[in-house]
Amino acid sequence: MKRRYFGTDGIRGQSNIYPMTPDLAMRVGIAAGTIFHRGSHRHRVVIGKDTRLSGYMLENAMVAGFTAAGVDAFVLGPIPTPAVAMLTRSLRADIGVMISASHNPYEDNGIKLFGPDGYKLSDDLETKIEDLLEKDMTAHLAKSENIGRAKRVDGVHDRYIEHAKRTLPRDVTLQGLRIAIDCANGAAYKVAPAVLWELGADVVTIGNEPNGTNINLNCGSTSPVALQKKVDEVRADIGIALDGDADRVIIVDETGTIVDGDQLMAVIAESWAESQLLRGNGIVATVMSNLGLERFLEDKGMALARTAVGDRYVVEHMRQHNYNVGGEQSGHIVLSDYGTTGDGLVAALQILAAVKRTGKPVSEVCRRFEPVPQLLRNVRISGGKPLEDMQVRKAIADAESELARNGTEPLIRVMAEGDDRGQIERIVGGLIDVISSVRNAA
Repeated sequence: MKRRYFGTDGIRGQSNIYPMTPDLAMRVGIAAGTIFHRGSHRHRVVIGKDTRLSGYMLENAMVAGFTAAGVDAFVLGPIPTPAVAMLTRSLRADIGVMISASHNPYEDNGIKLFGPDGYKLSDDLETKIEDLLEKDMTAHLAKSENIGRAKRVDGVHDRYIEHAKRTLPRDVTLQGLRIAIDCANGAAYKVAPAVLWELGADVVTIGNEPNGTNINLNCGSTSPVALQKKVDEVRADIGIALDGDADRVIIVDETGTIVDGDQLMAVIAESWAESQLLRGNGIVATVMSNLGLERFLEDKGMALARTAVGDRYVVEHMRQHNYNVGGEQSGHIVLSDYGTTGDGLVAALQILAAVKRTGKPVSEVCRRFEPVPQLLRNVRISGGKPLEDMQVRKAIADAESELARNGTEPLIRVMAEGDDRGQIERIVGGLIDVISSVRNAA
Protein backbone atom coordinates (compact mmCIF):
# COMPACT_ATOMS: atom_id res chain seq x y z
CA MET A 1 0.00 0.00 0.00
CA LYS A 2 1.28 3.47 -0.90
CA ARG A 3 2.45 5.40 2.15
CA ARG A 4 0.92 8.85 2.48
CA TYR A 5 3.31 10.65 4.81
CA PHE A 6 6.27 8.49 5.80
CA GLY A 7 9.19 7.95 3.45
CA THR A 8 12.36 5.93 4.00
CA ASP A 9 13.42 8.27 6.81
CA GLY A 10 10.31 9.59 8.49
CA ILE A 11 8.14 12.48 7.30
CA ARG A 12 9.94 15.22 5.41
CA GLY A 13 9.03 18.33 3.45
CA GLN A 14 9.39 22.08 3.18
CA SER A 15 8.69 23.84 6.46
CA ASN A 16 5.27 25.41 6.89
CA ILE A 17 4.08 23.79 3.67
CA TYR A 18 1.94 20.66 3.88
CA PRO A 19 2.75 18.12 5.18
CA MET A 20 5.49 19.75 7.25
CA THR A 21 3.12 22.07 9.13
CA PRO A 22 2.60 22.54 12.87
CA ASP A 23 -0.91 21.12 12.49
CA LEU A 24 0.38 17.83 11.12
CA ALA A 25 3.23 17.75 13.67
CA MET A 26 0.68 18.07 16.47
CA ARG A 27 -1.45 15.33 14.93
CA VAL A 28 1.62 13.07 14.65
CA GLY A 29 2.17 13.65 18.35
CA ILE A 30 -1.41 12.66 19.19
CA ALA A 31 -1.33 9.63 16.87
CA ALA A 32 2.08 8.35 18.00
CA GLY A 33 1.22 9.00 21.62
CA THR A 34 -1.95 6.96 21.16
CA ILE A 35 -0.21 4.06 19.40
CA PHE A 36 2.47 3.82 22.10
CA HIS A 37 0.08 4.19 25.02
CA ARG A 38 0.53 0.76 26.54
CA GLY A 39 -0.03 -0.13 30.16
CA SER A 40 -0.90 2.06 33.14
CA HIS A 41 2.48 3.76 33.71
CA ARG A 42 3.05 7.43 32.93
CA HIS A 43 4.17 7.44 29.33
CA ARG A 44 6.97 9.66 28.10
CA VAL A 45 8.49 10.87 24.84
CA VAL A 46 11.90 12.45 24.28
CA ILE A 47 12.03 15.14 21.60
CA GLY A 48 15.24 16.37 20.03
CA LYS A 49 15.90 18.63 17.07
CA ASP A 50 18.64 20.11 14.93
CA THR A 51 19.27 23.83 14.52
CA ARG A 52 16.72 24.78 11.84
CA LEU A 53 14.58 27.85 12.40
CA SER A 54 11.43 25.78 11.96
CA GLY A 55 12.51 23.45 14.76
CA TYR A 56 11.03 25.75 17.40
CA MET A 57 7.65 25.68 15.67
CA LEU A 58 7.53 21.91 15.14
CA GLU A 59 8.93 21.13 18.59
CA ASN A 60 6.16 23.07 20.33
CA ALA A 61 3.52 21.53 18.08
CA MET A 62 4.71 18.02 18.87
CA VAL A 63 4.84 18.76 22.59
CA ALA A 64 1.22 19.89 22.33
CA GLY A 65 0.23 16.73 20.50
CA PHE A 66 1.95 14.30 22.84
CA THR A 67 0.76 16.00 26.02
CA ALA A 68 -2.77 16.09 24.60
CA ALA A 69 -2.50 12.31 24.23
CA GLY A 70 -1.47 12.01 27.88
CA VAL A 71 2.27 11.57 27.26
CA ASP A 72 4.92 13.44 29.26
CA ALA A 73 7.34 15.25 26.94
CA PHE A 74 11.05 15.47 27.72
CA VAL A 75 12.45 18.23 25.50
CA LEU A 76 16.15 17.87 24.67
CA GLY A 77 16.84 20.86 22.41
CA PRO A 78 19.46 20.69 19.62
CA ILE A 79 21.18 17.30 19.80
CA PRO A 80 22.31 14.65 17.27
CA THR A 81 19.90 12.02 15.99
CA PRO A 82 21.92 9.13 17.52
CA ALA A 83 21.73 10.89 20.89
CA VAL A 84 17.93 10.91 20.67
CA ALA A 85 17.93 7.19 19.93
CA MET A 86 20.30 6.57 22.86
CA LEU A 87 18.34 8.78 25.28
CA THR A 88 15.04 7.15 24.32
CA ARG A 89 16.41 3.98 25.87
CA SER A 90 18.37 5.64 28.68
CA LEU A 91 15.39 7.68 29.89
CA ARG A 92 13.06 4.66 29.57
CA ALA A 93 10.88 6.57 27.15
CA ASP A 94 8.08 4.96 25.16
CA ILE A 95 8.97 6.85 22.00
CA GLY A 96 11.66 9.16 20.67
CA VAL A 97 11.36 12.01 18.16
CA MET A 98 14.03 13.77 16.13
CA ILE A 99 12.95 16.91 14.30
CA SER A 100 15.38 17.18 11.40
CA ALA A 101 15.74 17.00 7.64
CA SER A 102 19.27 15.64 7.98
CA HIS A 103 21.49 16.96 5.17
CA ASN A 104 18.74 19.01 3.46
CA PRO A 105 18.79 22.84 3.43
CA TYR A 106 17.21 24.78 6.28
CA GLU A 107 13.95 25.36 4.39
CA ASP A 108 13.13 21.66 4.84
CA ASN A 109 12.40 19.78 8.02
CA GLY A 110 11.32 16.33 9.05
CA ILE A 111 10.08 14.07 11.82
CA LYS A 112 11.87 10.81 12.65
CA LEU A 113 10.32 8.47 15.19
CA PHE A 114 12.04 5.86 17.37
CA GLY A 115 10.50 3.07 19.41
CA PRO A 116 11.38 2.36 23.06
CA ASP A 117 14.26 0.16 21.86
CA GLY A 118 15.87 3.12 20.07
CA TYR A 119 15.24 1.75 16.58
CA LYS A 120 13.29 3.54 13.87
CA LEU A 121 9.69 2.44 13.60
CA SER A 122 8.63 -0.46 11.42
CA ASP A 123 6.52 0.06 8.31
CA ASP A 124 3.60 -1.48 10.18
CA LEU A 125 3.75 1.03 13.03
CA GLU A 126 4.16 3.96 10.64
CA THR A 127 1.10 2.74 8.72
CA LYS A 128 -0.93 2.64 11.95
CA ILE A 129 0.11 6.22 12.71
CA GLU A 130 -0.83 7.29 9.18
CA ASP A 131 -4.25 5.68 9.55
CA LEU A 132 -4.92 7.72 12.69
CA LEU A 133 -3.69 10.96 11.12
CA GLU A 134 -6.59 10.98 8.68
CA LYS A 135 -9.24 10.29 11.29
CA ASP A 136 -10.94 12.34 13.97
CA MET A 137 -8.73 11.74 17.01
CA THR A 138 -10.93 13.51 19.55
CA ALA A 139 -11.69 10.22 21.28
CA HIS A 140 -7.98 9.63 21.82
CA LEU A 141 -7.37 12.88 23.72
CA ALA A 142 -6.50 12.47 27.38
CA LYS A 143 -8.91 13.42 30.12
CA SER A 144 -8.16 16.73 31.81
CA GLU A 145 -6.47 15.09 34.77
CA ASN A 146 -4.31 12.90 32.51
CA ILE A 147 -2.85 15.55 30.20
CA GLY A 148 0.90 15.10 29.90
CA ARG A 149 3.54 17.39 31.37
CA ALA A 150 6.47 18.91 29.50
CA LYS A 151 9.94 19.66 30.80
CA ARG A 152 13.29 20.53 29.30
CA VAL A 153 15.95 18.00 30.29
CA ASP A 154 19.32 19.35 31.38
CA GLY A 155 22.63 17.55 30.96
CA VAL A 156 21.72 15.62 27.81
CA HIS A 157 24.85 16.85 26.01
CA ASP A 158 27.03 15.48 28.80
CA ARG A 159 25.27 12.12 28.61
CA TYR A 160 25.96 11.81 24.89
CA ILE A 161 29.54 13.02 25.25
CA GLU A 162 30.24 10.28 27.79
CA HIS A 163 28.44 7.71 25.63
CA ALA A 164 30.59 8.61 22.61
CA LYS A 165 33.84 8.51 24.61
CA ARG A 166 32.99 5.08 26.03
CA THR A 167 32.98 3.60 22.52
CA LEU A 168 36.78 3.71 22.68
CA PRO A 169 38.93 1.73 25.13
CA ARG A 170 40.09 3.81 28.10
CA ASP A 171 43.71 3.57 27.02
CA VAL A 172 43.02 5.17 23.62
CA THR A 173 43.61 8.91 23.47
CA LEU A 174 43.76 11.34 20.57
CA GLN A 175 46.79 13.20 21.87
CA GLY A 176 49.14 14.24 19.10
CA LEU A 177 46.37 14.54 16.50
CA ARG A 178 45.24 17.85 15.09
CA ILE A 179 41.62 17.40 14.02
CA ALA A 180 39.56 19.83 11.99
CA ILE A 181 35.82 19.20 12.40
CA ASP A 182 32.92 20.68 10.47
CA CYS A 183 29.68 20.46 12.44
CA ALA A 184 27.53 21.69 9.52
CA ASN A 185 26.06 24.40 11.80
CA GLY A 186 23.89 21.55 12.96
CA ALA A 187 22.92 19.42 15.91
CA ALA A 188 26.45 18.36 16.93
CA TYR A 189 27.95 21.85 17.10
CA LYS A 190 28.50 21.57 20.85
CA VAL A 191 29.00 17.88 21.54
CA ALA A 192 31.34 16.79 18.72
CA PRO A 193 34.21 19.23 19.40
CA ALA A 194 33.85 18.52 23.13
CA VAL A 195 34.27 14.75 22.65
CA LEU A 196 37.42 15.19 20.56
CA TRP A 197 38.91 17.73 22.97
CA GLU A 198 38.19 15.59 26.04
CA LEU A 199 39.95 12.67 24.31
CA GLY A 200 43.07 14.82 24.00
CA ALA A 201 43.00 16.08 20.42
CA ASP A 202 44.02 19.51 19.21
CA VAL A 203 40.64 20.56 17.78
CA VAL A 204 39.90 23.17 15.13
CA THR A 205 36.17 23.65 14.65
CA ILE A 206 34.15 25.16 11.81
CA GLY A 207 30.42 25.07 11.13
CA ASN A 208 29.67 25.63 14.81
CA GLU A 209 27.77 28.92 14.67
CA PRO A 210 24.17 27.97 13.79
CA ASN A 211 21.74 30.81 13.23
CA GLY A 212 18.67 28.85 12.15
CA THR A 213 19.25 29.25 8.42
CA ASN A 214 22.86 28.19 7.82
CA ILE A 215 22.59 24.46 8.59
CA ASN A 216 24.35 22.47 5.82
CA LEU A 217 24.95 25.74 3.93
CA ASN A 218 28.30 25.39 2.15
CA CYS A 219 29.47 23.17 4.97
CA GLY A 220 29.15 19.69 6.40
CA SER A 221 29.37 16.26 4.82
CA THR A 222 27.49 17.26 1.66
CA SER A 223 29.73 20.29 1.04
CA PRO A 224 33.20 19.48 2.39
CA VAL A 225 35.12 22.17 0.45
CA ALA A 226 35.32 24.43 3.52
CA LEU A 227 36.75 21.55 5.55
CA GLN A 228 39.29 20.71 2.86
CA LYS A 229 40.50 24.32 2.98
CA LYS A 230 40.66 24.29 6.77
CA VAL A 231 42.64 21.02 6.84
CA ASP A 232 45.18 22.60 4.50
CA GLU A 233 45.20 25.91 6.37
CA VAL A 234 45.87 24.48 9.83
CA ARG A 235 47.82 21.43 8.58
CA ALA A 236 45.43 19.08 10.29
CA ASP A 237 46.04 15.34 10.40
CA ILE A 238 42.39 14.68 9.56
CA GLY A 239 39.14 16.46 8.85
CA ILE A 240 35.72 15.24 10.01
CA ALA A 241 32.54 16.49 8.31
CA LEU A 242 29.18 15.74 9.90
CA ASP A 243 25.75 16.52 8.46
CA GLY A 244 22.96 18.56 10.02
CA ASP A 245 21.78 15.89 12.45
CA ALA A 246 25.18 14.18 12.79
CA ASP A 247 24.09 10.70 11.72
CA ARG A 248 26.55 10.64 8.81
CA VAL A 249 30.23 11.46 8.39
CA ILE A 250 32.74 12.11 5.64
CA ILE A 251 36.50 12.20 6.28
CA VAL A 252 39.09 14.48 4.67
CA ASP A 253 42.65 13.14 4.87
CA GLU A 254 45.77 15.24 5.44
CA THR A 255 46.16 15.80 1.69
CA GLY A 256 42.63 17.21 1.37
CA THR A 257 41.23 14.08 -0.30
CA ILE A 258 37.65 13.11 0.56
CA VAL A 259 37.08 9.64 2.03
CA ASP A 260 33.54 8.30 1.64
CA GLY A 261 31.51 5.85 3.68
CA ASP A 262 32.59 2.80 1.69
CA GLN A 263 36.25 3.35 2.57
CA LEU A 264 35.37 4.05 6.21
CA MET A 265 33.37 0.82 6.48
CA ALA A 266 36.33 -1.05 4.99
CA VAL A 267 38.65 0.40 7.66
CA ILE A 268 36.29 -0.48 10.50
CA ALA A 269 35.53 -3.96 9.16
CA GLU A 270 39.22 -4.83 8.77
CA SER A 271 40.10 -3.40 12.18
CA TRP A 272 37.25 -5.17 13.97
CA ALA A 273 37.97 -8.45 12.19
CA GLU A 274 41.59 -8.31 13.38
CA SER A 275 40.36 -7.63 16.92
CA GLN A 276 37.75 -10.42 16.63
CA LEU A 277 34.97 -7.92 17.23
CA LEU A 278 33.28 -8.25 13.84
CA ARG A 279 30.06 -10.25 13.74
CA GLY A 280 28.51 -11.82 10.68
CA ASN A 281 31.94 -12.19 9.03
CA GLY A 282 31.26 -9.09 6.97
CA ILE A 283 29.23 -5.92 6.74
CA VAL A 284 25.88 -4.70 5.40
CA ALA A 285 25.69 -1.95 2.79
CA THR A 286 23.29 -0.85 0.06
CA VAL A 287 23.22 -1.47 -3.66
CA MET A 288 24.94 1.92 -4.06
CA SER A 289 28.18 0.83 -2.40
CA ASN A 290 31.17 0.50 -4.69
CA LEU A 291 32.18 -2.81 -6.22
CA GLY A 292 35.68 -2.12 -4.97
CA LEU A 293 34.45 -2.47 -1.39
CA GLU A 294 32.94 -5.87 -2.15
CA ARG A 295 36.17 -7.06 -3.77
CA PHE A 296 38.23 -5.79 -0.83
CA LEU A 297 36.10 -7.66 1.66
CA GLU A 298 36.20 -10.84 -0.43
CA ASP A 299 40.00 -10.67 -0.52
CA LYS A 300 39.96 -10.47 3.28
CA GLY A 301 37.60 -13.44 3.60
CA MET A 302 34.61 -11.27 4.48
CA ALA A 303 31.21 -10.83 2.84
CA LEU A 304 29.20 -7.80 1.75
CA ALA A 305 25.43 -8.12 2.16
CA ARG A 306 23.52 -5.57 0.09
CA THR A 307 20.13 -3.99 0.78
CA ALA A 308 17.87 -1.39 -0.79
CA VAL A 309 18.92 2.24 -0.39
CA GLY A 310 18.16 3.62 3.07
CA ASP A 311 19.83 3.14 6.43
CA ARG A 312 16.65 1.61 7.89
CA TYR A 313 17.00 -1.32 5.48
CA VAL A 314 20.64 -1.70 6.43
CA VAL A 315 19.71 -1.79 10.13
CA GLU A 316 16.91 -4.30 9.53
CA HIS A 317 19.31 -6.67 7.77
CA MET A 318 21.91 -6.22 10.50
CA ARG A 319 19.40 -7.12 13.19
CA GLN A 320 18.03 -10.11 11.31
CA HIS A 321 21.43 -11.61 10.51
CA ASN A 322 23.55 -10.54 13.51
CA TYR A 323 25.91 -8.08 11.82
CA ASN A 324 27.39 -5.24 13.85
CA VAL A 325 28.79 -3.04 11.06
CA GLY A 326 26.74 -1.55 8.26
CA GLY A 327 26.12 1.66 6.40
CA GLU A 328 25.95 3.65 3.21
CA GLN A 329 28.42 5.21 0.83
CA SER A 330 27.02 8.61 1.86
CA GLY A 331 28.52 8.20 5.34
CA HIS A 332 25.64 6.71 7.32
CA ILE A 333 27.54 4.14 9.37
CA VAL A 334 25.76 1.98 11.93
CA LEU A 335 27.83 0.26 14.62
CA SER A 336 25.25 -1.74 16.53
CA ASP A 337 27.59 -2.47 19.44
CA TYR A 338 27.25 1.22 20.30
CA GLY A 339 23.95 2.43 18.88
CA THR A 340 20.77 1.72 16.98
CA THR A 341 21.16 4.22 14.15
CA GLY A 342 23.85 5.97 12.14
CA ASP A 343 26.30 7.94 14.27
CA GLY A 344 28.82 10.10 12.43
CA LEU A 345 30.88 10.97 15.48
CA VAL A 346 31.14 7.42 16.83
CA ALA A 347 32.15 6.16 13.36
CA ALA A 348 34.80 8.89 13.16
CA LEU A 349 36.17 7.81 16.55
CA GLN A 350 36.69 4.28 15.21
CA ILE A 351 38.67 5.71 12.30
CA LEU A 352 40.74 7.83 14.68
CA ALA A 353 41.44 4.76 16.81
CA ALA A 354 42.76 2.93 13.73
CA VAL A 355 44.96 5.91 12.87
CA LYS A 356 46.40 6.00 16.38
CA ARG A 357 46.95 2.25 16.50
CA THR A 358 48.80 2.07 13.18
CA GLY A 359 50.68 5.35 13.49
CA LYS A 360 50.19 5.86 9.76
CA PRO A 361 48.76 8.93 8.00
CA VAL A 362 45.03 9.04 7.32
CA SER A 363 45.62 8.95 3.55
CA GLU A 364 47.16 5.50 3.96
CA VAL A 365 44.84 4.13 6.64
CA CYS A 366 41.66 5.17 4.81
CA ARG A 367 42.59 4.06 1.30
CA ARG A 368 41.72 0.40 1.67
CA PHE A 369 40.71 -0.25 -1.94
CA GLU A 370 40.70 1.32 -5.38
CA PRO A 371 37.10 2.26 -6.26
CA VAL A 372 35.80 1.10 -9.62
CA PRO A 373 34.25 3.79 -11.85
CA GLN A 374 30.68 4.47 -10.81
CA LEU A 375 28.16 6.70 -12.58
CA LEU A 376 24.83 7.90 -11.16
CA ARG A 377 22.29 9.93 -13.09
CA ASN A 378 18.70 10.95 -12.33
CA VAL A 379 15.70 10.91 -14.66
CA ARG A 380 12.86 13.20 -13.57
CA ILE A 381 9.43 11.62 -14.04
CA SER A 382 5.99 13.20 -14.08
CA GLY A 383 3.84 10.11 -13.76
CA GLY A 384 3.30 6.55 -14.83
CA LYS A 385 5.49 3.55 -14.01
CA PRO A 386 8.30 3.55 -16.59
CA LEU A 387 10.24 0.87 -14.71
CA GLU A 388 7.41 -1.58 -15.44
CA ASP A 389 7.56 -0.92 -19.18
CA MET A 390 8.82 -3.94 -21.11
CA GLN A 391 11.20 -1.84 -23.19
CA VAL A 392 12.81 -0.38 -20.07
CA ARG A 393 12.99 -3.78 -18.36
CA LYS A 394 14.69 -5.29 -21.39
CA ALA A 395 17.20 -2.43 -21.52
CA ILE A 396 18.03 -2.93 -17.83
CA ALA A 397 18.40 -6.69 -18.28
CA ASP A 398 20.71 -6.15 -21.25
CA ALA A 399 22.81 -3.68 -19.25
CA GLU A 400 23.08 -6.07 -16.31
CA SER A 401 24.09 -8.86 -18.64
CA GLU A 402 26.84 -6.78 -20.22
CA LEU A 403 28.22 -5.68 -16.85
CA ALA A 404 27.90 -9.24 -15.55
CA ARG A 405 26.73 -8.06 -12.12
CA ASN A 406 24.52 -6.37 -10.77
CA GLY A 407 13.73 9.53 -1.96
CA THR A 408 11.39 12.14 -1.94
CA GLU A 409 11.75 13.58 -5.42
CA PRO A 410 10.00 12.10 -8.47
CA LEU A 411 13.23 10.65 -9.81
CA ILE A 412 14.47 7.36 -11.17
CA ARG A 413 18.14 6.85 -10.30
CA VAL A 414 20.24 4.97 -12.80
CA MET A 415 23.58 3.71 -11.52
CA ALA A 416 26.12 1.39 -13.06
CA GLU A 417 29.65 0.49 -12.07
CA GLY A 418 32.46 -1.42 -13.69
CA ASP A 419 36.16 -1.31 -14.43
CA ASP A 420 35.70 0.46 -17.79
CA ARG A 421 34.40 4.03 -17.33
CA GLY A 422 33.65 4.39 -21.03
CA GLN A 423 31.50 1.29 -20.91
CA ILE A 424 29.41 2.41 -17.94
CA GLU A 425 28.92 5.90 -19.40
CA ARG A 426 27.61 4.31 -22.61
CA ILE A 427 25.32 1.92 -20.73
CA VAL A 428 23.89 4.54 -18.36
CA GLY A 429 23.33 6.90 -21.27
CA GLY A 430 21.45 4.19 -23.14
CA LEU A 431 19.22 3.42 -20.17
CA ILE A 432 18.50 7.12 -19.65
CA ASP A 433 17.44 7.40 -23.29
CA VAL A 434 15.07 4.42 -23.06
CA ILE A 435 13.46 5.56 -19.78
CA SER A 436 13.11 9.12 -21.09
CA SER A 437 11.45 7.92 -24.28
CA VAL A 438 8.91 5.90 -22.29
CA ARG A 439 8.34 8.82 -19.91
CA ASN A 440 7.71 11.19 -22.82
CA ALA A 441 5.33 8.73 -24.44
CA ALA A 442 3.30 8.29 -21.25
